[in-house]
Amino acid sequence: MSAIGFIGLGNMGFPMASRLADAGHRLIVNDRDEGAVQRFQDEHPDARTAADEGAWQEADVIITMLPNSDIVEGVLTDGGVATAAFLNTLFIDMSSSEPIRSRNLGQRLERQGMRYLDAPVSGGVRGAQNGQLAIMVGGNWHDLDQAKDIFDVLGKSVIHVGKAGTGHAAKALNNLVSAASVAATVEAIRVGERFGIDPATMTEVLNASSGRSNTSENKVRQFMLSGTFGSGFPIGLMTKDIKIATALADSLGVDAPFSHDCENIWQSALDAGHGAEDHTRMYEYLATTTPAFNDERQIHA
Repeated sequence: MSAIGFIGLGNMGFPMASRLADAGHRLIVNDRDEGAVQRFQDEHPDARTAADEGAWQEADVIITMLPNSDIVEGVLTDGGVATAAFLNTLFIDMSSSEPIRSRNLGQRLERQGMRYLDAPVSGGVRGAQNGQLAIMVGGNWHDLDQAKDIFDVLGKSVIHVGKAGTGHAAKALNNLVSAASVAATVEAIRVGERFGIDPATMTEVLNASSGRSNTSENKVRQFMLSGTFGSGFPIGLMTKDIKIATALADSLGVDAPFSHDCENIWQSALDAGHGAEDHTRMYEYLATTTPAFNDERQIHA
């Protein structure tokens, strides 16, 4: 089994690292939250911490699961982890980072004698816990071969999408589509409700028809209609991924007006102070901010 450095023990990173430890991999863990590191060691006593002298040099693979590109680059470069690791170490960024910056980071690490994959995931906290993540990989095939045993523990599907940076591009574009689906599904259910269709019935219609989506199948009843709003993925992170996707479109000169409209919807929720709330709370937010839903005069206009 590989010796794996794992940086980032948040909502997604903690269960992912736990699965790797349970599968027999030797873990070296690090997080700026010392409490998270201690909790991990309490559950996995064999795990080492990066505070141990020379720990990073023992890692064959170092995984980052961090909030954004700024933090990933800050941790790895300019005297960071990449300097402390041995040459030819494989770095795998499983964060939701910016594609162009990821491509540049990969090139920078390669110039230092390292190797790099970007391998963001989709599937949420439940997918991380159950090893059912979808993993989108950018980078060289031979590096993907080395990471296969790791990815097999974490995910149900591994898709090689191209060169370094393409994994993060695919993740952001996927979440753009997911976010658009959430907004469209919520609006359809709310309009149906105003016309007298029970939301549960409208959801049943969607799931039996061409409007079926991951949102209608796995989010509406489970998290929206139930009022639990506990899918494990906050509005702030969804909005971040949407903005990564629209920025990529802009940088490539692709006209994407619908994507920007979607960005504006989610940005409005973020601006209203809902960034830390689960993204399924858009079911409530859109109901209170859309005039067609909260202004009875609209019916008689």
